[in-house]
Amino acid sequence: MHPCSAEVISSVVGLSTAGILDPVLIGPPQKITDAAKAAGVSLEGLQIKFVEHSHAAADLGAELAASGSIDALMKGSLHTDELLQAVVASHRLRTERRMSHVYVMNIPAYRKLLVVTDAAINIRPDLEQKRDICQNAVDFLHALGVRQPKVAVLAAVETVNSEMPATIDAACLTVMASRGQIRGAVIDGPLALDNAISVEAARIKEIRSTVAGHADILLVPDLEAGNMLAKQLVYLAGADAAGLVLGAKVPIILTSRADRPSSRVASAAIAKYIVNSKRLLGRSGSAGWT
Repeated sequence: MHPCSAEVISSVVGLSTAGILDPVLIGPPQKITDAAKAAGVSLEGLQIKFVEHSHAAADLGAELAASGSIDALMKGSLHTDELLQAVVASHRLRTERRMSHVYVMNIPAYRKLLVVTDAAINIRPDLEQKRDICQNAVDFLHALGVRQPKVAVLAAVETVNSEMPATIDAACLTVMASRGQIRGAVIDGPLALDNAISVEAARIKEIRSTVAGHADILLVPDLEAGNMLAKQLVYLAGADAAGLVLGAKVPIILTSRADRPSSRVASAAIAKYIVNSKRLLGRSGSAGWT
C-alpha cells in the first residue's frame, strides 16, 4: 500500500515479474507514477487503485483484505502505525489474538531457520500478550512445516529472579504451555541467548532442556531487545531476514526502508506460502491458523 518511493515500486514490480505476487497498487496516482519513473520501471499490466493519501491507502487496503479481494497486505511508503490502525479498525480482519511480528532469519552461523518475535509491534507486552505472540509464532512455523517448534523464552539469565520480570514471565509461559494454554510447541524459559542457541553453552551451564541449544523461536522480553537482536543478526552476523505481521485474518508483509531487496522478496514469498497453506487447510476441513 502507498508504493510511492523508487525503492518500493521497484521491489513490487520485481515481485510481479518473478511471479511471486500479483500486486494491487494503492496510492496517489501522481506519486506512484513519479516513483515508477524514478525507478525506471513500467507499471503496464499492474492493477492500480487511486486514493489521495496514505491514510486512505491503508483504509482501502484493509477493506479489500476484509472482503477477500486481496490475500495479503504489504507496507509501502507509509508509517507502520497507519497500516496497523486500519487493520485493527476492521472487525472483519481482527481475530481473538493480539497481532505480532515475526522475523524469519537465515543465519550463516545457525543450522536452521530462526524466528525472532516480537521485534516490531508490541513495545512492552504483558504475560497474556506474550502468550499470543508465542502462539502466533508457533502456528506460523506449523504452516511452514515445523510440527513441534522449540521456543526459547529469553531473559538475561536462565534462572528465575524476582527482580527481573522477564524471567518470571518466561517461567509462567513455560508452565502455561504444560497446562495447554499454549499449544503445539515445546517451550522453556527463562533462557539466556547463549544457552538458547548453543548446545555447548547449555552443557557448560548444566542446563537440561530439550529447547536449550535447539531453539526454533526466540521469544524476546520486549520490542527494544528484539529489535536490537534482529538488527545485530542482520548487520553483524550476515543474516537474511523476512518480516511478517501475524494475528490478523491475512498476513501483513512488513519491511523496513533499509531492508535489502532479498528481504522484501523473502517476506513476500513466505506470505504467499502462508496464504496457500491456509487455502489447503480450508479445503481439507482442518483447523486453520490466524
